[in-house]
Amino acid sequence: MAKAKQQGQLRIIGGDWRGRKLSFPAIEGLRPTSDRVRETLFNWLQMEIRDRRCLDLFAGSGALGLEALSRGAAEVVMVEQDRSAAQQIRQHLQTLNCQTGRVENGNAFNYLNGTATEFDVVFLDPPYQLGCLAECCQRLEINGWLKDKALIYLEDSSKNPPPDLPDNWLLTRSKKAGEIGYHLAQRNI
Repeated sequence: MAKAKQQGQLRIIGGDWRGRKLSFPAIEGLRPTSDRVRETLFNWLQMEIRDRRCLDLFAGSGALGLEALSRGAAEVVMVEQDRSAAQQIRQHLQTLNCQTGRVENGNAFNYLNGTATEFDVVFLDPPYQLGCLAECCQRLEINGWLKDKALIYLEDSSKNPPPDLPDNWLLTRSKKAGEIGYHLAQRNI
């Protein structure tokens, strides 16, 4: 008899929920951004996250969106296609008594084709095999999802170079951690 997959666990690194451990479903390909990478990312964003509107476009476990909420984001919209992962994030929001997080269960590309509302910070951490970072960046820009000076986090395989960015975006930071390449861009308009 095959063993059932174990649920995964993530830990909130900082903010109001620092140290909280939350589980996420064992779904093939679901890989939360590591503690080390999240710590670096939120050090980059430490002065930019409080009271900001954030979009976590491929939410997965919810690690990035929940971390942003813990650190004082005004609102975080988390888009996740997998129904069980989306439901688990909703459960975390309820457990944490969080009224400023929202989960949209659906396809990220369909979401970007919907009615745009502007965000200050966007997290883009799609499944690496999709190879869709450049397309997501273009849709965010063209469809009006970004405020002036918005910050965009990009995560991909460390084997890949940073994606092609819209002309009015500037890559401000770039690092690698094992198999992960991660970058921060800013919209300059």
